[in-house]
Amino acid sequence: MSVQRIGTAARMSQVNIHANTIYLAGQVAKTTAGESIGAQTREILERIDGHLASAGSSKEKILSATILLTDMADFEEMNAVWDAWVPVGQAPGRACYETRLNREALGVEIIVVAAQ
Repeated sequence: MSVQRIGTAARMSQVNIHANTIYLAGQVAKTTAGESIGAQTREILERIDGHLASAGSSKEKILSATILLTDMADFEEMNAVWDAWVPVGQAPGRACYETRLNREALGVEIIVVAAQ
């Protein structure tokens, strides 16, 4: 079986498709880095929407999500944005962890796996 890659650079691909399953690289804020967790989460979810669309999928087909927060005190703010974004009855499996990210301005990173 082949692997299709979208948004490939020297270090990683943004989207990898294998056997009708889509694996996204971890998504972080670019334009809203340093802003509120809500703003960063909204930007990330918009980016996820775009990547899934480029692979012929959508948020309704997300199988699992891993959310990394630099401070669990931001959990409720992130969840408010997430809950408004996830279609009713289509919530994926999900895990959320507190960790350091690679830049101080980043407060959240989201990784998803979806069906095509």
